[in-house]
Amino acid sequence: MSLFRKLVLDFEKKALEKGIPEETVMAYLVELSQRERYDLYLHFEEEAPQELEKEFCLGMGRILNGEPMAHVLGYSWFYGYKMLVNGEVLIPRYETEELCANILNRMDTFFPHLEKIDIADVGTGSGAIAVTLCKEEKKCQMRASDISLEAIEMAKKNARLNEATIEFFVGNMLDPLIEKGIYLDVLVCNPPYIPQEEEMESSVVDYEPHIALFGGKDGLKYYREVFENANRILKKKSFMAFEMGWNQREAISQLIQEMLPNDRFEILKDMNGKDRMLFVYHNG
Repeated sequence: MSLFRKLVLDFEKKALEKGIPEETVMAYLVELSQRERYDLYLHFEEEAPQELEKEFCLGMGRILNGEPMAHVLGYSWFYGYKMLVNGEVLIPRYETEELCANILNRMDTFFPHLEKIDIADVGTGSGAIAVTLCKEEKKCQMRASDISLEAIEMAKKNARLNEATIEFFVGNMLDPLIEKGIYLDVLVCNPPYIPQEEEMESSVVDYEPHIALFGGKDGLKYYREVFENANRILKKKSFMAFEMGWNQREAISQLIQEMLPNDRFEILKDMNGKDRMLFVYHNG
């Protein structure tokens, strides 16, 4: 058996050699051991339990080979909620937590007197956004859709895990909502927005679903689809919220002006100062 300190230092060195952030090692050990980080540091000079050491070494071997830590664990954390993940859904990103926070803020100011807010998360994937909004805003009547049946099954598991009441649909973009005659106060969409030819890290390309990554030649395919059909599902006073690529401000701004000339919009920066969130305000 090895000391916790030796285990961590050895794998931090290997991680650096592989170009993997060294903090991944401690983060994985914290999750695997189900102990607080400070507690591990207090016992750094003690021997790790044999079974934990074995599982840790096997898992770190997979991580060092490029597999995402969330896939090795089988889950990821998002907005304080545990989200099960696999190769059929995107691993929830920290940037998307900021999108959720801004949606919640705008719901408070946009609909101060509504007792029920009709909201849908289109292209829900793991269901991270839908679960978070449903749990954080009790007024939400939450729907979620995805073209992938496998993704919807994972999203349903996450809804059950977090005790979130969500109505799920399988179908392409807005089609299920249009077919069922659903009208929304808030439409949320984190669409695939990476241009088809853009190079990506191998850990993303090799392990995450391409259908959830690439948005056509210019990355804007799914924004066009939503903008084209939005008037068929939006209430008179409503808004849409999207995640976007950090370098798409000019192209998306032009697209909105062409397709939704009567709607006001704003593009927000994330904590790193990059353009990452789009809000479109509808007053039809």
